Amino acid sequence: MSDGVRMDKWLWAARFFKTRALAAKACELGRIAAKGQPAKASREVRVGDLLQVKNEGGDFQVEVLLLSEMRGPASVAQTLYRETEASRELRLKLAEAQRAMPHFEASREGRPSKRDRRDLARLRGR
Repeated sequence: MSDGVRMDKWLWAARFFKTRALAAKACELGRIAAKGQPAKASREVRVGDLLQVKNEGGDFQVEVLLLSEMRGPASVAQTLYRETEASRELRLKLAEAQRAMPHFEASREGRPSKRDRRDLARLRGR
């Protein structure tokens, strides 16, 4: 037995993805990099590896501290890795910029109402 864990299993155990299938898909799409190279789902993760993980939560640059094949509580999952300071600062800046952006209400779905049709007609100059 080797001293590593499959990439998809570790990403799932560290709670970067909800399922192993999603972790494997992220590897397939090139969203996971180890040592600057795109990583396959079957690649072995070892203690001390530097990984770049892109998911809905943002872009993370993490150092592997512990290995695990089992998904546990979030408090345990956070002990498996340490996020670099630069990564944390960049992620917080992006989150702040996202919050500062104006939020637009989604347009209504379906057919336009009578009022909407009148407004459209007025815009078109009819």
